[in-house]
Amino acid sequence: MPSVFDRISNIIRANLNDLLDGAEDPEKMLNQILRDMNDALRQADSDIADQIAQQKMLEGDLDDAQKSAGAWQSKAELAVTKERDDLAREALVRVNDYNEQAGIYAKQLEAQKAAVTELKSKRDLLKSKFDSAQRNKEMLVARARAAQAKSDLTKATAQAGNVDYASELDRMERKIRAQEARADANAEMANNKTSVEDEFAKLSGDHKIEEQLAALKAKQAK
Repeated sequence: MPSVFDRISNIIRANLNDLLDGAEDPEKMLNQILRDMNDALRQADSDIADQIAQQKMLEGDLDDAQKSAGAWQSKAELAVTKERDDLAREALVRVNDYNEQAGIYAKQLEAQKAAVTELKSKRDLLKSKFDSAQRNKEMLVARARAAQAKSDLTKATAQAGNVDYASELDRMERKIRAQEARADANAEMANNKTSVEDEFAKLSGDHKIEEQLAALKAKQAK
């Protein structure tokens, strides 16, 4: 009986929301809790039946002891009327024995009834929580998932807060400016190269014209 008491007490004390908040799969966790509750209810029903059976046995033992004590009391009284003190003494010894047994059975029966009452009370409380969990299953799962999502968001926000976005942007801007400067320098170098080639081409062109002009003049002089 203590084992089932402990099992029921543990489940009753458990906060379903706390259990589900820490679960990777709240629905799976809740289904397992409901199965455990249902198993505990069946075990409690079985144990209650066993304890009630023991209670009835104690009630029978108490009744038998009380009846035996009454019967020997009658015998003691009869012996006295017949002036058989010896038999009366023996009967009274039996009366005392059965009364003592009856007292023991009475105390055991009282404790047994208290145990059955306690077990029934815990069983009823567990049944109430079980029924409530079944009715509110989807709500409990949704609350657990919402709590988990909130926790995840808080962690993500905390991690994001550790990143220095201003420094990252400055670094990226410097990189882009360096790329732009490099591109401008390459363009300038390309322009300078073209200008020099053009100058040489011009010089070459001017020399050819001069030769042609000199040849024309020499021809006319003849």
